[in-house]
Formats: sequence, structure tokens, C-alpha cells
Amino acid sequence: MSRNENFDRKKLKLKSLTERANKVTSDLNVRILNKNASAADFIDSLPDLLAVHEMRTLAKAILRAKNKDNARIMMYGGHVLKCGLGPLLVKWLESGRISCFATNGAGTIHDIELALFGETSEDVKAGIADGSFGMWKETGEIYAEAVSRAYDDEICLGAALGLEIIERGGDPSGSPLATAYELGIPVSVHISLGCDIVHPHPALDWSKMGSVAEHDFDLFGSRIAGLKDGVIMNVGSAVVMPEVFLKLLTSAVNLGNEISNITAAGFDMQKQYRSMHNVIERPVKALGGSSVMITGHHELMLPLLDLFIDAEEAK
Repeated sequence: MSRNENFDRKKLKLKSLTERANKVTSDLNVRILNKNASAADFIDSLPDLLAVHEMRTLAKAILRAKNKDNARIMMYGGHVLKCGLGPLLVKWLESGRISCFATNGAGTIHDIELALFGETSEDVKAGIADGSFGMWKETGEIYAEAVSRAYDDEICLGAALGLEIIERGGDPSGSPLATAYELGIPVSVHISLGCDIVHPHPALDWSKMGSVAEHDFDLFGSRIAGLKDGVIMNVGSAVVMPEVFLKLLTSAVNLGNEISNITAAGFDMQKQYRSMHNVIERPVKALGGSSVMITGHHELMLPLLDLFIDAEEAK
């Protein structure tokens, strides 16, 4: 068989493997653990590649920001609470790993229902069929009371909701809202008007809710203004929190605040456009820092992050 003169593979110039720079070496291999291994042993056994490296990067950034008292901000959606991770968020508040929470309406509704009633997350399909979806007396009344309290006392909605939980005898051990109130840590709530089950409730005053939303918007902006050398995490909010964050970030820069060297992280079951661009990529490219993206289920990824932080803290 004749060969093309300009493509004769017998003339390929080959090099020895000894000359090649490699990205993966055998010392990165996972270590097989015995049955008595600790959680710290498990974390140390993992290969420092890809998602594991991302987790370690974020864990170090959170502890570095904590030690320097820089911002450690976590934005989250309602699914984080529905996954049973309220107690983990409480731990992060109590340990100082998070200095500020910001959430959407769903994040607060699931919090108050779990804290006060021990259950949440209705069957939406069944509720639509009989017109009962979202028509829950207690949830709407509690929310309406909290909105009025936040408006009258000029406090953030997260604080007002946390106080409602405490005064009504709720369980603060799994409630970020109640725990944050007790610790004096702000939880700003970013309401999308008409999006939450409490919004049709006849007791809810929309004019007060709008005023409270503006208060929380500005409060969160003041926290973002101090994000220099800090950490911003978006967990499970595909639209609301990434959009709110980007508007407040550019406002903070516009007002002359120096924001640089941030660690921006995103957690979700799949890569979401707004989280990727508004939180993780654009701010870091514009202001400097590092980006972390963890794709997976919250009920696995966030407890894993907690173990990574524990392991780093123990070093």
C-alpha cells in the first residue's frame, strides 16, 4: 500500500516518558482505609484532584477568612433546608464558619415549618388539583406577623422570623433563622413578589413586605461591600440569589468599596447559568480571586465540605 508523502507515521518523532511533565502521579491515589478509620482519615485518604481539590481550596479559604475576620457569606435556596441540612447551617453559624446568611423566600418558609411543626414540603401536584396548594393558615399568619415586626422594628426579615420561631417555642437546633437571631448574625431575605406560598395569604401586607425587602437588600449590600479577601458561596439558588448578588456587588463597587481577592463558590446538582456566571466566574475575573464549583447533591456535598473544614482546622 502506498503512503502519502506528507503523512508517514513511521517518521513520527517519539519521546521518552521520562521527559514528560505529568499532572497525575501515583502518590495521589486514594488510600484504602481500615474499618476503624476516622472521618479525618477519610478526608486525608482522598486524592487531591478535581472536586476534592476544590473542596480543600474552599475549606482553606473559609478558615483563612474566619481567622482574619473577613466576610464568610452563604446564599442558599429552600432545597438546602428540605435536604435536612438546617443543623449543619446552625453548626456553621455557631462555629463562626459563616458570618452572614442570605436566602430567598423558600429558604425561610421551610425553616419556620420545620422548626415549628417538624415537617415541610407539600405535595404540589395534589394541592393544585383541589386548590389547596400553599393555602396553609399557620405558615401565612406567622409570615405576616414577622413581616409586620420587621417593618415596625426596622430589623431584617430573617431576624423577625427567627424571633417568631423562638417565641412560639420552635426548635432552634435545626433552624438557621432562630440560631442567627440568638447569635446576632444577620439573615437577609430576598423576596420575589408573588413567588412564595405565603404571598396570597390575606393577612400579609404587601406594602410592608416591599419595604422590608428593600431594608434587607441594603443590609446584604453592606455585607457584600466588605467582601475583600472573603468568601461568597451560593448553594442551591439557581436564579434569585445570583441575580441579587450581582446587582449588589456592582453597587458596592460603584460606591467605592474595594473588593478583591474573593473566593466564589457554587454548589448545585447541576451547573446553573446564573450561579456560574453571576457568582463564580464574572466577579472573580473582574475583581480577582479564585472560583470553586461543586456539582452534586446538597445532602452529600455540604456535609463533605464540613468534614474538609474540620480536617483543615485540625492541622
